[in-house]
Amino acid sequence: MRGITTTVARAATATVAALAVFGLAACGGGSSQSDDAGPPVSGGTLRYGLSDAPTCSDPAQSATNQTIYVTRQIVDSLTDQVPGSGDLKPWLAQSWEVSPDAKTFTFHLKPDVTFSNGTPLTADSVKKNFDAIVTTLGGAKAPLAATYLSGYTGTTVVDPLTARVEFSAPNAQFLQATSTPQLGIQADATVAATPEQRCQGTNIGSGPFVYSAWQQGRSAALRKRTGYQWGSAVFTHTGDAYLDGIDFTVVPESGVRTGSLGSGQLDVISDALPNDKAQISSAGGKVLTAVNPGVPFGLQPNVSRGVLADEQVRTALLPAINRTELVDTVLDKDFHPATGVLAANTPGFHAETAALAFDAAKSRQLLDAAGWRPGADGIRVKDGRRLSFSVLYSPVFAGNQAILELVQQQLKNVGVDMALDVVPAAEATVRQNSGDYDAIYYNVTRADGDILRTQFGLTTRNLNRRGPIPALDTALAQQQSTTDTAARNADLATAQTQIIEHGLFLPTIELSQAIGTAGTAHQVSFDASARLQFHDTWLSGR
Repeated sequence: MRGITTTVARAATATVAALAVFGLAACGGGSSQSDDAGPPVSGGTLRYGLSDAPTCSDPAQSATNQTIYVTRQIVDSLTDQVPGSGDLKPWLAQSWEVSPDAKTFTFHLKPDVTFSNGTPLTADSVKKNFDAIVTTLGGAKAPLAATYLSGYTGTTVVDPLTARVEFSAPNAQFLQATSTPQLGIQADATVAATPEQRCQGTNIGSGPFVYSAWQQGRSAALRKRTGYQWGSAVFTHTGDAYLDGIDFTVVPESGVRTGSLGSGQLDVISDALPNDKAQISSAGGKVLTAVNPGVPFGLQPNVSRGVLADEQVRTALLPAINRTELVDTVLDKDFHPATGVLAANTPGFHAETAALAFDAAKSRQLLDAAGWRPGADGIRVKDGRRLSFSVLYSPVFAGNQAILELVQQQLKNVGVDMALDVVPAAEATVRQNSGDYDAIYYNVTRADGDILRTQFGLTTRNLNRRGPIPALDTALAQQQSTTDTAARNADLATAQTQIIEHGLFLPTIELSQAIGTAGTAHQVSFDASARLQFHDTWLSGR
């Protein structure tokens, strides 16, 4: 089998090399705190303030940013992705080969890796993890992981340290997917547990930290894994993490998080909003930012019910949203208006600037043409029915409420009534899976354009609850099958245009991670997907 390895990628054939690094070069993220604090020192427990509760301790079932900040620390992946360049580097796998048809991926594992319970990492571990995602967790429990393994036919244990992963059809996105926490490798004891048991803080990984406590919806505590010698090639140092541990607590109120950072009760906080920055800076801290690649925040309508079943209505709403106003009013310069179905730093991004240009007059004209006329209270009516729908969302980002309230005003300005339906993240997931919503508001992070297939594909999550759209379905299938970067980008561009033309997504803003750090917290780093990695983080003044 002809393929590439991490050490000879640039010398490999153009076709296979394109597959290995496709869409990884403009992924964004990857900034870290830089200062003159001196050489790193070991010791201390970092105190982290989450803006929302983690939903599950299992990396395979992780979905929200706040959850992944915790779960990423306890699990290693086969590969890791370099922030900025997006190249793939060794982690648990020291090298790999990809078949020319992108159906077979062979991983050569590092020797002497152990899970935190002392059992060894083997090729059989890889097999059991991937098998369990498909057969035990599935799309309901692990929607992202399941779509990464679309078409999975099995893993062959070639020898104790060689695993051959095979698919029934080309799966060009899979190699990048092996860098995600959702496909991180866990011990047999975890893999054998039920999906519910895997969410209770008992997960056994090979990562630089291990769980020491888990209180669902409230807190999580990690402690350093001693003897950790197989870190990612992306890490800045080898060996054990510097920190003795990390205590995560949920602090929903932005002002309380900021105050706790300034008073020394917390070392790092999530979602440092614009009005928090001056207070953080005055206390000697910093705000670190990184734009999330993937699908930006936006409304995805359920086209199987209600007024949003009308494509004319959906497309008329696109110019009604003033995205620049959302950023200028609620956020700041570290955030950007969405200009397409993908964030602009996502591989394969295609701008939909004209279709998303703010034009309230155009929106009114389109709604008029669709037969929706203003009623007595200004909300449009057609055949006795009000132009009204609700949007389901959870407060996974602290700015969501204010953003949606402003969108609500913008839509009302053109005669549309949008009600806000805020629920906890766990309930939002259940309702997404059952289709119990008019529209959902969310974002999803991944440094690969295949995230479109995950969210919009007819045979994957299909959050639109739509029927076939041949041009869209063909483009989503073809981008997964081709190993040619230019051809794949062309298919992704077609898919993005089709999504906008059919009103299947109403983008609002690109999410940026804004992390507040105290002056005593150093090397707080983002990975290629704008999630935090604490292996290199250290504390001073403790």
